[in-house]
Amino acid sequence: MRRNLTLIALAGLAVCGSALGQECDLTIEGNDQIQFVQSELTVSSSCTEVTLTLVHVGQLAANIMGHNWVLTTTADWQAVAQAGQASGPPDYVPEGDERVIAATGMIGGGEEISITFDISGLEPGGNYTYFCSFPGHFVLMNGTFIIE
Repeated sequence: MRRNLTLIALAGLAVCGSALGQECDLTIEGNDQIQFVQSELTVSSSCTEVTLTLVHVGQLAANIMGHNWVLTTTADWQAVAQAGQASGPPDYVPEGDERVIAATGMIGGGEEISITFDISGLEPGGNYTYFCSFPGHFVLMNGTFIIE
């Protein structure tokens, strides 16, 4: 009887463990109205890695209405966004900038892109901001990245 209960408990942990992994996977949508659909993304502090998928639900091409997803500290996001615009295409992200925690490539309407990045060194409850670095987009396309 005790052995059966142990097996049931272990099976339950396996199921819960795989469900916990799903909270480390995020999806965010951008559209042709220069908007991220979500203004906040939350992950568990138990995640060491996060996989983020950016889906461009619009129809316009990347050179007209491209979107990417860039993560920095809140203190750095505007400076990094401006530096990205100065760095130019294709991704508008300053190459080798240590203030960039993670960044996807630029995509156009109907496309999606994923990135997996390490958050083990980030502080739960810290101040992190994500944004699109396509020229001018960061003003409207930004949000809060929360580790709880």
